[in-house]
Amino acid sequence: MINKAPVELKRTLSPLLVWGLGVGYVISGMYFGWNLGLEQGGTLGLAIATFFIIIHYATFTFSYTELACAIPRAGGAFDYAERALGKDIGFIVGMAQNIEFIFAPPAIAFAIGAYFNLFFPGLSILSIAVFVYVVFTALNIYGVKAAATFELIITIFAVGELLLFSGLTLPHFESGNLSQNAFPNGWPGVFAAIPFAIWFFLGIEGVANVAEETINPQRTVLIGFGSAILTLVILCVLTFLSAVGVAGWEAIVFGKDGAVSDSPLPLALSHIVGDNSFLYHLLITVGLFGLVASFHGLMLASGRSTYEFGRVGFAPAFLGRVNSRFKTPANALLINMGIGIVTLLTGRTGEIITISVFGALTLYAISMIALLHLRKSEPKLERPFKVPFYPVVPIVALVIALVSLIALAIFNVKLGLIYLVLVGLCYGIFKLWNLRKPAGINS
Repeated sequence: MINKAPVELKRTLSPLLVWGLGVGYVISGMYFGWNLGLEQGGTLGLAIATFFIIIHYATFTFSYTELACAIPRAGGAFDYAERALGKDIGFIVGMAQNIEFIFAPPAIAFAIGAYFNLFFPGLSILSIAVFVYVVFTALNIYGVKAAATFELIITIFAVGELLLFSGLTLPHFESGNLSQNAFPNGWPGVFAAIPFAIWFFLGIEGVANVAEETINPQRTVLIGFGSAILTLVILCVLTFLSAVGVAGWEAIVFGKDGAVSDSPLPLALSHIVGDNSFLYHLLITVGLFGLVASFHGLMLASGRSTYEFGRVGFAPAFLGRVNSRFKTPANALLINMGIGIVTLLTGRTGEIITISVFGALTLYAISMIALLHLRKSEPKLERPFKVPFYPVVPIVALVIALVSLIALAIFNVKLGLIYLVLVGLCYGIFKLWNLRKPAGINS
């Protein structure tokens, strides 16, 4: 039976909205999680890791923009890899992308629940997190422009709060605080800190997944993507220096009870204004916007990724259908919500984040291989934007991604095996399903 539902997503996104999405996907990484890399590498160890990760994301973004402008489809990396390297590699990249985008939001949802729990102790963290999933899934189903506009508004608040935090802490910055126990674990600490450096920028590539919904994709993606990564690099450096410079790295890793904290900015600010001041509570309140921005943005990107998987026949066809009224991938969004809620119930948010990073690094590496291959196999492909200094730029991005992936596997052997089993199992089902598919069915 032929599906008569619309199969095209609606083009409504401007460069400003794409900027909001790009920054919003990532900005929660400035508010929590990154400071755990200080425990691994100290100030210098995390700084070295972050330096190379910034180089990676800068080179990766320019390279990925070429792919997004040449092939503006909702699948992002999956579409590029399939075209360049075939269906099997395309499926693997698509699964890596799905794992990244579907498994990161539960950790952020749990953090949102923890924030609300501070103000409403009677509500459980889990119930708040589930409620947030339902609300933002509904918003994404309603329409991409409404979702992106909301994302832009809360992202502007979140960016403003980071600038306010820097303005309050930088006058108290002391360079000596950066050198306190700066390299406690030597070079192994640098490699151990890599996942937390990646957390600063994880998800920025989600911009490519909305390329099919942008007005004039070639221009919009280039401007929106480029300005987003520039904004994030500036915020990363400001946040890192202003937080650590107040009282040293240990002050934003360990709370008053000596336990490892996931709230570096409030800890830093408490050394200046105390933990009962208006500014301290303002930071906590507005900090919630950063979490919501990333949660909501990654849900939007994951919906497009899953939708494209269904649209091309790599997953059940109902996932690739567009809602006839709202012209959004409602089925894909609902399935992702279900997976996210089940993941929340495990309570293992830290491990889930690491598995998400495994997916991201797989995507980064194979995407660069796809770019290099497409330049040779399809030299006449229309490329409205070409990465400068080719092939040096994509090769640099590829090398850093591979080194980071190896380091992540060495320091997280068990989680790496879980990731491989998950991808391998899905790949086996995919191959078996295709073998049994009746002849003549379009995949």
